[in-house]
Formats: sequence, C-alpha cells, structure tokens
Amino acid sequence: LVTYNFKGKKVEGSVVEVLERAKDAFVGVFQQIADKDFGFVVFDKKTMNTDMFISKNHFNGAEDGDKVIVKMMEWKPGSKNPEGEIITVLGAPGEHETEIHSILAEYGLPYTFPEEVEREAEEIDRRIHDSEVAKRRDMRGICTFTIDPKDAKDFDDALSIQKLENGNWEIGVHIADVSHYVVPGTRLDDEAYDRATSVYLVDRVVPMLPEVLSNDVCSLRPNEDKYTFSAVFELDENADVVKEWFGRTVIHSDRRFSYEEAQERIETKEGDLAEEILVLDRLAKILRKNRINNGAITFDRSEVRFNLDENSEPIGVYFKISKDSNHLIEEFMLLANRKVSEFVSLNRKGVPTGNTFIYRIHDDPDPTKLEALREFVSTFGYKMDLANTKKVAESLNRLLTDVKGKGEENMIETLAMRSMSKAIYSTNPIGHYGLGFEYYSHFTSPIRRYPDLIAHRLLQHYLDGGKSPDKQAYEEKSKHCSAMERLAGDAERDSIKFMQVKFMEKHLGEVFTGVISGVADFGFWVQIPENGAEGLIKLRDLMDDSYQYDAKNHAVIGTRTGNQYQLGQEVKIKVMKANLIQKQLDFKIVE
Repeated sequence: LVTYNFKGKKVEGSVVEVLERAKDAFVGVFQQIADKDFGFVVFDKKTMNTDMFISKNHFNGAEDGDKVIVKMMEWKPGSKNPEGEIITVLGAPGEHETEIHSILAEYGLPYTFPEEVEREAEEIDRRIHDSEVAKRRDMRGICTFTIDPKDAKDFDDALSIQKLENGNWEIGVHIADVSHYVVPGTRLDDEAYDRATSVYLVDRVVPMLPEVLSNDVCSLRPNEDKYTFSAVFELDENADVVKEWFGRTVIHSDRRFSYEEAQERIETKEGDLAEEILVLDRLAKILRKNRINNGAITFDRSEVRFNLDENSEPIGVYFKISKDSNHLIEEFMLLANRKVSEFVSLNRKGVPTGNTFIYRIHDDPDPTKLEALREFVSTFGYKMDLANTKKVAESLNRLLTDVKGKGEENMIETLAMRSMSKAIYSTNPIGHYGLGFEYYSHFTSPIRRYPDLIAHRLLQHYLDGGKSPDKQAYEEKSKHCSAMERLAGDAERDSIKFMQVKFMEKHLGEVFTGVISGVADFGFWVQIPENGAEGLIKLRDLMDDSYQYDAKNHAVIGTRTGNQYQLGQEVKIKVMKANLIQKQLDFKIVE
C-alpha cells in the first residue's frame, strides 16, 4: 500500500504496508557471530539493503562462511533486520557447484524434478502403436534427417525432402509431438508450465521436461520411429510455397547430422545425403534473401562458448558462429513458425480469424533511441532513413554491413541492438519487427519451450474444428512464459560471467587489448574480443585526470586534458582482480 502527496507536478509516495512479498527465498553467505547463538546471512546481490538475522535453531546445519539459501520468516515493524531460516546449504563460496546452484537459486529456477513428476514421466508408454499411426500421416518412407549442435542430446526438429513429379520439392518440417505425451491436468504438464523453458547454463542444461522425455521419448533420434507434429510444404524452384499441410505424423530419421557435417556437405558437395542438403541450402538462401528484402534485420552476433575439462574447469574459449548449415535449419524453422501462425490467424481470403493463439511478437524500435542512433552514427559518416519501418530496417541492415571490420563496428552494433525492443509472447499479433513477419509464433521447440507446446495444442484444436478459447487465459500464460524466459536468460548470462571470471583468474596481471563495451557515470566496461570477458574500470582509478560522464556520446571525458574514453574505442588493459562470488573482473588502463 502506498500513499501519495501531490505537490505541484511532483508526486511523493511512501510505503505504508507490504501486502505480499514477491520473493521470500534469497542467496547469501552465512556469518555466525563468534560465541553467540545467532548469526546473519549477508547477501551477494543488491536484493536487500540489510542482512538477515538467523537464530541458532534455524541454522539447519550451516556453518560460518557457507553460501546458503535463506527463507524470510518475518520482518517486524521497526526492526532493522528481517528474521530467516536457512533452508539449503549450497557449499563454499567460489566453488564451481556452489556458484552454479547459487545462480539457479537466485532466479528461483529448480534443478531437480519432484519425484512424482519423474515417476509420471517414467510411466509414459514409449511404444509406437499401429492404432495411433493409423490416425497420422505416415512419412517414414521419406528421406528424413536432423541437423543439430554436435553436443546436442535432444533433437526436437527434423527435415524431410522428396522431389515431386511436377518438379517441385516437398519439404517436411517435423517437430517432436510433445503434446501427445504431456497432457493438461498432469503433474508433468504443471511442472513444465511452471518452468516454461529449459535453461542453458555453461556446463549443463536445466530441462523443462524430465530427461526420459527430452532425451529419449520425444527426441527424434536416428533409426527410430517417432510421433511428430509437422508442417509440410510444396516449394517450387523459387522457394515459393505452392501448398501447405499441417498435422500429426509419424517419421523415421535416417541420419543425425551435426552442423559441422552438414556444412561439409555444403562446402565440398560430397558425402551421404549431400544432394538433399544442397537443395535445402539453395532454397534456404532464397528464403533468407526474401526475408531480408521484406524488412528482416540481420543481426548475426557470435556467442561465447567454453571448452571444459572433466571437472567443468574452463580450458579454452571459442565463439559460436552461424554458417550456411545453421541458416538452413533457421530458415525452415522460421517458415514453419510463420506459416502455422498465418494458418491459425487468417482465413483463405487472408482476413483475420480472431482465433486465440500465442504469438512471438517484437515491437518496433523505440523512435527516441533510433533518432539518437542516427545522430550518433552520422558523426562517423553513416546515414539512416527513419521515414517508415521498412526504411528503418533497410538502414539498419546497410549500417550493420557498412561497419563490418571498421574500428567502430562493436560500438555501433551494440547501440543498434540497444535500440531494439525485446521479443515476448502475447495473444495480440502485432507482428515481429526483427524478422519482418506480420504473424509469427514459436512452434518448433516444444521440448524446451512451453509456448510451442501451447501452439501445438491450439493448432490441433483448430484442425479438429474447435472454437476459439478464452483469450485472457492464454494472455496470462503468455506473460508467465515471457517472465520465465527473462529469468532463464539472466541466469544463463550470469553463468557465462562466472565462467569468464574463472577463466581470467589464470590471467591476472596480464595485458590485453580490449574494446569499451559500456559507459556509465562511475566507470566503463572493457571487453576482450578473443574471449568475451568483460571487466570494469572505475573512474576513480583513472589518475591522470578527473573524468565526467557524457551520456549523449557514450563517453567519459577528462575535464583538464579533454582525453576521452568512448564506447567502441580500443584500449590496453591489465587484469587486476577476478571476483568469482560477485562474477566481476576489475581492469586497469595501461598507458
């Protein structure tokens, strides 16, 4: 409850009472007071500006210095410290398992399944039954294969390809039929909905579904018959969709390719199924070109990955870079996602049906941020046309192409990314700006994303002639899935930061060339390109001058010398400190 005082245009408020706390479990370090029967949990995140009091009967096995999960019991009016109970001892701060489990606990992400959920999953009938096959389109005789990362364990999509008598190509996008096994009203479905997404940390996956489903029953493994939900397209030589079909199928994957193996087929034109992969690659390139011409933005940033030893220690860093084989899969998944969304949302005449569906939406960029970006890049000689959304997309694509290999590439790419809105789930189909699609839904990854599972159920409902269900109920589901996706993304970034700090521990005192990746009023961050590690340089540590923050130019400027450090600028730094607990690196400028 909040009370307000209106003073002219200024509004002042004060909290009168806390009705309900959004969170009651926190991660911190337990400190027992010497010779006393109480202690405190000190928090390692800015989640609370005070420590939590723990009486001896609530230590629950925790010892001084342990990292713990503590549950707030009460916070009496007028009391400086809330009182809590330690519910889990995570281990010694800085140790690998302790910190990974701390990250999951910080975001409320579970890393084990309840026993009854595991039991329910184990009891699922894994057999392929003739009676069920009879209800489906049997596509087991068509050439079918998967293309995934080499270390993937769950294969939720496969492609089939065959040439038709008329010279066109029938391409099947086959998705694991999770909805056949995970049905509403079960503990298994409730748990999947609560999690809403799989979480990909640096050294492990925290799956949305128990392993027996994600890695076995639903995984489209080679040489096994599998139930799938498919989008089947007839494409001509120009990659135009001549016909489309959606429904439940049964497939048999002939081969499991890694992206590297598929890329080898594309580059050498040799090897098993090379002809089929080359046809798919050619069609995918046309689809991608058409998408860009229709307003898609081509952000293609590499992702940092770690080589880990058997103890999960980082022994090397590499970057995941998208090649033709990645784009091949991406384009056919995008096609399926878009066409499923259009099928539900538009009738044969192209008129909106008003059917309830769960969409993946991406709003237009913030006009203020775009204007600031245009003004900023003009100082480097780049021009942007912001007249309409199509012109903006064209300008952004041209800008991203023009800065490749230039000194300002990192800075301008970063600012362009920051001008974008965040993609979320919604029942309101406002379109996906970044992809250039009017209607777009997630359909192709139901093993790891709950919105895809919802899309499967709704699509089948409409294929069966069902009427549109209550929109508000699905809007609530959309909000929940968006929120869980954000939490998972934050946890994934924290785990990467932790591993980068761990990797850089071995390089204390070494000098690197880095690029300024962020600027604030208290300092700036520098990223080392070869490993992605990012460290902070505090303004108070710059001894040559007194620096002021210039928000407009994303820089800090010396008041006496005029010396400046600007976003995207290359600088030499020395690694001074690596704090595993705070996941923070401190750098020092080397003159």
